[in-house]
Amino acid sequence: MTSNWFKRFGWFYLPVSVAGGIVCLIAFIFCLTVFAAVDRHSHSVSDTFYGIFPFFVCTFLMLDWIGSRTSVK
Repeated sequence: MTSNWFKRFGWFYLPVSVAGGIVCLIAFIFCLTVFAAVDRHSHSVSDTFYGIFPFFVCTFLMLDWIGSRTSVK
């Protein structure tokens, strides 16, 4: 049994179920928390960008992977 959590919209995946919405919400909260933690100790905008980049890229790649596995084809 396959469940469709996301629908492909161009390059992005939009949640079409509660499970997809929860995955997106968790990713958003994680990115917000990482941004707040990194920005607290940064001295410039570039410090913040360098600090959040690896976490944001991994999170968005994970969302893309989950979206591709659970999307409407």
